[in-house]
Amino acid sequence: MLRWIGQTAAIRTDILSVAGICLAVAVTVHVLLRKREVGAAIGWIGLAWLSPFLGGSLYILFGVNRVTRRARRLRVKPSSPGQTREGGQATAEVAATAVLAPLDRVVGTITQLPLSPGNAVTPLRHGDEAYPMMLAAIGAARRSVVLSSYIMRDDRIGRTFVAALAGAKARGVEVRVLIDGIGSGYLISGIHRRLRRAGVPVARFMHSALPWRMPFLNLRSHKKLMIVDGEIAFTGGINIADANCLSARPSDPMRDTHFRLVGPVVEQLVAAFASDWALADGEDLDGPVWFAPPSAGGPTSARVVTSGPDADLRKIELVVLQAVACARRSIRLATPYFLPSEVLSSALALAAGRGIAVDVIVPETSDHRLVDWATRAHVDPLLAAGVRIWLDTPPFDHSKILVVDEVWCFVGSANWDMRSFRLNFELNVEIYDADLARWLGAVMDEKTGALLTREDLARRSLPIRLRDASARLWLPYL
Repeated sequence: MLRWIGQTAAIRTDILSVAGICLAVAVTVHVLLRKREVGAAIGWIGLAWLSPFLGGSLYILFGVNRVTRRARRLRVKPSSPGQTREGGQATAEVAATAVLAPLDRVVGTITQLPLSPGNAVTPLRHGDEAYPMMLAAIGAARRSVVLSSYIMRDDRIGRTFVAALAGAKARGVEVRVLIDGIGSGYLISGIHRRLRRAGVPVARFMHSALPWRMPFLNLRSHKKLMIVDGEIAFTGGINIADANCLSARPSDPMRDTHFRLVGPVVEQLVAAFASDWALADGEDLDGPVWFAPPSAGGPTSARVVTSGPDADLRKIELVVLQAVACARRSIRLATPYFLPSEVLSSALALAAGRGIAVDVIVPETSDHRLVDWATRAHVDPLLAAGVRIWLDTPPFDHSKILVVDEVWCFVGSANWDMRSFRLNFELNVEIYDADLARWLGAVMDEKTGALLTREDLARRSLPIRLRDASARLWLPYL
């Protein structure tokens, strides 16, 4: 009997060994064909062979970063990079800034979308300014409202939005709401239940309550976007939560920046939402209910840049790299999380070496302590190159702002970290507007508190430096 048990155990061990080898081989083949980063590829292959079942499971959950969309139809296509949809030359403001003309051409090539003139952009600070305008737009909607948010809380402001959306639907307005399957609650999503009870069509981005049916756990939709009647859009960094209403004095206040856009660029924003909705729900949104005829709204030129681990891979990162390369006077950026890749860090350091004024503003303390630790271990080469890093005092500011040469602005949902540039589905808008650049510059001026210096980093004790360096190892996933 004991002999039979021993033989059975040996057979099971052999089967597990063969299964482990097969799994390690499968992971290796997938990594070799899919992973572009050599370091990441070596790490995943090594983990798969050292511990096939653990390594294979982690790779399926966190390493697979390609998604095939069921629908990727964009209604706006450029006749050639750097031209407007009417086929004319790029706007006078772009043409007058000769050093930015290559940037216009490259972004057109990357996005395959035109730079659209004739837009009006209104900047909004915090939920105190953004939410009333968004709710008023929903209240005035005639044909359609679409809303996408990474975080939508089932709190006072969340319930206010649900009531407004339900009211629009009751008036006969077509409404679609897309929330992230993790950011807005994975196992329990109160806002999802509330929207469904109110009869509002809602989808959860890449979500399943069954973990084995959710292989892309690490790939999230971080976009914040609302569009009314295909004519008025709101986008930026603001989620939907009480924390963004500073006037209500929440316990965890969050400053942020949002933007109201009117004009031809809204058509690009509708197309971006329609692509995400088709992936999440399977429904194609098309026709005049969703897409309004483009009409001029103001003097500003703008273009949408989406990014994600599919055909949009690294688009926002590539645009940022080109903008840094084209800068001739100044690069100013504010971000809640600053963990750029080595390539982007080198680009900023080289810009500072060329004599460009490079200013980076990060929170003194963010809402993710691990990110703060990793940042301290990551920025010494930038400080050595002459990049100035400013520490913004509380309350925490969630804004994502980039201004180059006091005219080119890049705003939206993407943070300056590898998660936003490589893993998340993000949406930014590039805007050529000197007035907006001055407004954003004034916002950043208010956030320049104390300078972070190399001496500050050197004064950290050895245990703290080891802690920070260990946190930095998680850089690709923070």
